Amino acid sequence: MSYSLAIFDFDGTLADSMGWFVASLDQTCDHFGLKRVDTTDIERLRDMSSRDALKALDVPFYKLPAISIYMRERFADGMSEIALFPAAADTLRALHEGGTKLALVSSNAEANVRHVLGDVADLVDHYACGSSLWGKAQKFAGVLRALRISPARTIGIGDEVRDIEAARQAGLAAGSITFGYNSRRALEAAHPDHLFDDYEALKLAVLG
Repeated sequence: MSYSLAIFDFDGTLADSMGWFVASLDQTCDHFGLKRVDTTDIERLRDMSSRDALKALDVPFYKLPAISIYMRERFADGMSEIALFPAAADTLRALHEGGTKLALVSSNAEANVRHVLGDVADLVDHYACGSSLWGKAQKFAGVLRALRISPARTIGIGDEVRDIEAARQAGLAAGSITFGYNSRRALEAAHPDHLFDDYEALKLAVLG
């Protein structure tokens, strides 16, 4: 089956921002008075959903909106350090040339996303940025309305368990890349429709 629309996450899915995120943790924790994260715990946290990871780190949920804004501002300052994964841009080009509509839903700011996407930014038909951690399902619904495409013909592609959950809530197929924030083991346990170890597999699944 091919898909008429592919809705991508950004951080960890198209942008190789994991290293930047880990490097920013101490400053973020200090800013919000949170316990610092031991870098030896990163792999353990990758096996957890976002909710479970935040609970394990004792992050109060009421602080999440402010933390999201702070991280978007930090990202804007550090954009020169962040690049797309190799083959991400070529994958977007191939999908676009194959007739698949492209959308991007992210908690990051649209200006940040466009900057890192560079010359492939204009291939994206619709941006829905600035979503809350668990607000993607609503953003997905807005994308479908804007582009007038059925959820049955749409795949949501991300790198976290919450991306799978959001796709399910919106009635989309769920695709997960295995080299982002959540580990392959965590993603497998959430049972996405597609699991991609590389972008070639992603292209084959989307284009059919």
